[in-house]
Amino acid sequence: MAPAILLAFVGVNVFAFLLFGWDKSCAERGARRVPEAELLLVALFGGAAGAIAGQRIFRHKTHKEPFRSQLYLMAGINIIAAVALTIPDVRGALW
Repeated sequence: MAPAILLAFVGVNVFAFLLFGWDKSCAERGARRVPEAELLLVALFGGAAGAIAGQRIFRHKTHKEPFRSQLYLMAGINIIAAVALTIPDVRGALW
């Protein structure tokens, strides 16, 4: 994997993790929250691992449905995309 792609992957996952922490903090303080659609969008675009880690560590939105199922769907999409990008023919067709 190219260093730039790896750096982007790590960056989006750190961002997703921090976003879950921020949303939990806002929930506890009664402040304006991060919309669920934005949390899921970050997870969809590569941040699912960080989102799930944030969900577990901050104990945030762990039982809320359908959010939890949607987050795991985003993780599945991330895994499929990562596997597809490791196959040279697929990667070549995309670029």
